[in-house]
Amino acid sequence: MSAAPTQERERADARRNRERILCATARLVERVGIDCFSMDDVAAEAGVGKGTLYRRFGDKSSLIRALISEPEQAFQESLIRGEAPLGPGAAPAERLHAFGDGLLAFLDRHVIYMQSAERFGAVDRYRHPVYAFYRTHVALLLRQAIGDAASTDYLVDALLGPLGPEPFAYQRDARGMSLDEIRAGWHTLCDAVLASSR
Repeated sequence: MSAAPTQERERADARRNRERILCATARLVERVGIDCFSMDDVAAEAGVGKGTLYRRFGDKSSLIRALISEPEQAFQESLIRGEAPLGPGAAPAERLHAFGDGLLAFLDRHVIYMQSAERFGAVDRYRHPVYAFYRTHVALLLRQAIGDAASTDYLVDALLGPLGPEPFAYQRDARGMSLDEIRAGWHTLCDAVLASSR
């Protein structure tokens, strides 16, 4: 038997194991909550050996982070190459509003994983490449919309602040705000920032 088919089979097995582990983790989160299961529970739920699990993910924080990495990459891709207004082709102000809408919808689906990844120590939000990407994207759109004033850099952070996991979860879960209410509030903030240069 040649090495190539063997290597391909190993890669396919690794992909299947990864998918089984991530699906098992998502089921456990749904069933018992994100704080109430161990890596051993994940291995048992996925039907894989503990060694396989730990070799692939290392710890619970890395596992939780993996649950959102693919959806996050898909969202970033939509900002770069997707259809307008989220992607290129619309006016900067329109794209900025679409970015807020898109990221809030993303948070609504994934905030529990994002919060947990930060809490377990896998992610420092402000040093993570994803945050750097979002910051660069918002800065570019804001400078195109209002110019490069002394306060523009600060306004970028002001727009991104409410789009983090903690403020979103507080507004949705503690304050009882709907996604539509949170979106409306963010659009009001965005409009005020855009009007600041007029």
